[in-house]
Parts: sequence; structure tokens; C-alpha cells
Amino acid sequence: MEDLNIVVRERLEKAAELERQNVSLYPNGYKVPDRIKELLEKSGAKNAEQLEADQTSFMIAGRVLSVRSFGKSIFMHICDSDAKIQVYLQKNQIGDESYLVAKRLDIGDIIRVGGPLFRTKTDELTLLVKDFTLLTKNLRPLPEKFHGLKDIELRYRQRYVDLMINEQVRETFRKRAKIISTLRRFFIERDFLEVETPMMHAIAGGATAKPFKTHHNALDMDLYLRIAPELYLKRLLVGGFERVFELNRNFRNEGVSTQHNPEFTMVEFYQAYATYEDLMEVTEELFGLLCREVNEGKTSLEYQGDVIDLGKPWRRCAFLDSLTSIGGVPQEAVESMEGALDYAKSLGIGHERFEGHGKLLTKIFDLVVEPKLIQPTFIYRYPLEVSPLSRKTEGAPEFVDRFELFICGREMANAFSELNDPRDQSERFKRQIAAFEAGDEEAHQMDEDYIRALEYGMPPAAGEGIGIDRLVMLFTDSPSIRDVILFPHMRPEKKGL
Repeated sequence: MEDLNIVVRERLEKAAELERQNVSLYPNGYKVPDRIKELLEKSGAKNAEQLEADQTSFMIAGRVLSVRSFGKSIFMHICDSDAKIQVYLQKNQIGDESYLVAKRLDIGDIIRVGGPLFRTKTDELTLLVKDFTLLTKNLRPLPEKFHGLKDIELRYRQRYVDLMINEQVRETFRKRAKIISTLRRFFIERDFLEVETPMMHAIAGGATAKPFKTHHNALDMDLYLRIAPELYLKRLLVGGFERVFELNRNFRNEGVSTQHNPEFTMVEFYQAYATYEDLMEVTEELFGLLCREVNEGKTSLEYQGDVIDLGKPWRRCAFLDSLTSIGGVPQEAVESMEGALDYAKSLGIGHERFEGHGKLLTKIFDLVVEPKLIQPTFIYRYPLEVSPLSRKTEGAPEFVDRFELFICGREMANAFSELNDPRDQSERFKRQIAAFEAGDEEAHQMDEDYIRALEYGMPPAAGEGIGIDRLVMLFTDSPSIRDVILFPHMRPEKKGL
């Protein structure tokens, strides 16, 4: 830390010296008509003779990555957001005053340079600088160029440095943007209407999760940050919009891990006159398109050493069958609460008084089945107990028409045929209230207005939510959710960093 303070102090002194010489350290209004990537595309294939004959002048800007001085000349590498290039400054080309400024440049400074291209003796494409301006003075040293920013926590906390140094990190977020734009296009082309619904709710609903709570001063009422937009999107089905989707931010007051962040991005979409089985096909098409878009037309990818085949059709397995056939759970645990309790104890799983057989089996599933679902797998027909908003399965009312998609041992999507019977929904909300009173902090609250909306009549429909952050993890081979969130939540920074 002392070494860092010394370097910062030296740079501050250098900045003060430049200002004494009337050099503006942070000027504005300088246009940059060219990008380094475009320059390389236009002239990167030209040889020395062609460049000498061309003499087209370019004006670019970028951050200084390296500096090598040789008497009255300086070689530098600079980069913008897309590419880097070598530039060559000579005293007789830019003049005495500009050259004195150039001699005082530090790695990390941002400069604007203009001039023609040529090739050095080592055949490296280089810009011969004839116009030079310091645009931004750097006061804090960058990480060592060959090793970059190694401290993982520091990378997340100081993402601006991480992006500056690591091209691979920048590429991850370019892919994230492409995934989101492709996803949006996918739904719009299928006649879905993109909508926006409230992020502050009077009732925490749409999912079973512990919410963040806030207070609205003007209305003098408590509100909850959205845990899911589901109930508002289904109100739109009632209102006559038959296909809707929302790219949304959700907030759940839960733990932080490599797969969970309290603030996360999802897409939720709802389609009238469709079932959860229809959405299985939609999901296969969507993931296949995304894979082709970000993976050079391929329908397979590699994630953390596993080759994942996204070509359809994907495996489908009923929830109870998956416990025995994939998880190796004894039949007696699946068939009886007593057997499930004994098996759960052997796994070290606790049991709360408000939990029934279905919820306990879901806990067991999370531990013994989910990690084994590496290739795309739809697990369907979940217990009613853990699905308060899903339609009951005809002929088997203890189950619901719901699926979850798993890839690489983690949930990627959740979908179901929607419950549109207001009487059934009201009774399920009441059972959720009882569970909350018994100690379940994640139980769903009663939403009287949603019941009223259903009483007006919601068409039969199916809906699905897909976690965007996990989706990006999959398509960028990122091991942690923090790798795909620009500014993940962190504990308070210790003083002195």
C-alpha cells in the first residue's frame, strides 16, 4: 500500500508540473472520427509500400498501455474499447511543446493522436503521429500488464479496472448484450409485446422468496422490491394482451453464492392458449438460437469442461421419476413422509414444521438430482405444495403442470400452465398464509386484487421465467454469476483499499 501511495504522489506531482506549463489535463470537445478496429479493418492487410503510397490520415484516441522512449522518439501502444495499435511519436513531427507533454505520459493516460499508417522494421502496423493531444491524465497506476488484476474480489469491486485490463472480460459483457438483444428479437418476432411493470410492490408476490422492504414517504406505506413480475404480467393477459414479455430486474433477500445474487435479471413471458408443454418447445428454440448467435453457428458449447449439446429435443423426466432414476432415492422415501424424513436425515437435511412431503422431496431433489443434470433436461410435474401459482395436473391433483429446465447442474428456467381459477388460487394463497404464520418466510402473500383480476377471467395460458445471468454464464463459460454482472453486490470495502 505504501508503494501505491508513493506512485500516486509522484503522478500528482507530474500532473501539477504539467498544469504549471499551462497543459490542460482534462480538455473537452476534441472529436475522434476513427476507431482503431475500423482502422485495422481498412488498412491491416496493406504492406509497407501500399501504406506509403496511401498516406490516408486517421484520428484515433485510446488509453496508453505501454511506453518505450528512444532519444527524440517514443513508441506506445494504445487501446480503445475494441482494439489496440502501436503509435510512433517524433519530436520533429509534433513539435517541442507536444513532445515535452508526451515525454511525461504515464501508462493509463488517454490521448488523441492523428496521422498516417506505416509498417516498422518488424512489420508492425503503426500510426505515425503528427497531431497529439493529452485528453485525460491518469493518477493511479494500472495493474502490471502481463498479470492484470488477479485479486477476484478487487476485480468485482473495481470493475472499471477489470474491464480496462482484461479483454476477455469486455468480451463477456459484449456477449451479454448480444444475448439480450437476440432474446428480445426472438419474442418480438413471435408477436410478443414487450411491457414494463412496477418494481415496487405493495404485496411481495409472483414467487416464493424473502423480499427486500422499503418505505414510501409520500404515500406513508411499506413497499417491497419486486421478487417477480408474474402477477402483473398475468393481469395483462386478463386485460387482453395475449402474448407479453418483460426483461426485468428482481430482488430477493437471500444468500450470495457463485450462482445467486440478490439483484438479478430475468425474462418472463406469457402466452395465452398455450400449455407448459408448448413452452418446452419455445425454450428449445430460444436456447438453440442464442447458441448459434454467440457461438459461431454451433448448437453445442463447452462449459467448465463439459460439452453441452443444445440441439433439440432435450431429455424430459417427471419429478418423482427423477428422484429414483437419477438421484437414486429409495422408493419408500418417494412414497411416504416417514420414508422421506428418514432419507432426508441421512443427507443432513432439516425439516420444518410447515413443510409437507412435496416440499421435503424438493429439498432432496435439489441435493441429489439437480447436480447430475448436466445436459439440458426438463423436469416436469412438480408437487402442488411448492407451486402455488401453477395449474393442477388433470387426474393427479397433488401435482401441477410445471417444468424446470436444468443445464450444468443448475436451474435455468421455470415454467407452468397458469392457474386461472380464482377460487383455487384464493385457497392456495390462504394455505401460503398459514405456512408463513408457521415460520415460512418465503411463503406467498395474499393478493386480493390479483384474485379479483382472475374473477374477470384470464384465458388459459402458460408462462416462463429464465434467469439472464445464468444464461450468460452458460454462453460465456463463466464459473461465477459475479463474472457476468458488471457491478455485483459486495460487502463494505475495508478502509485503505
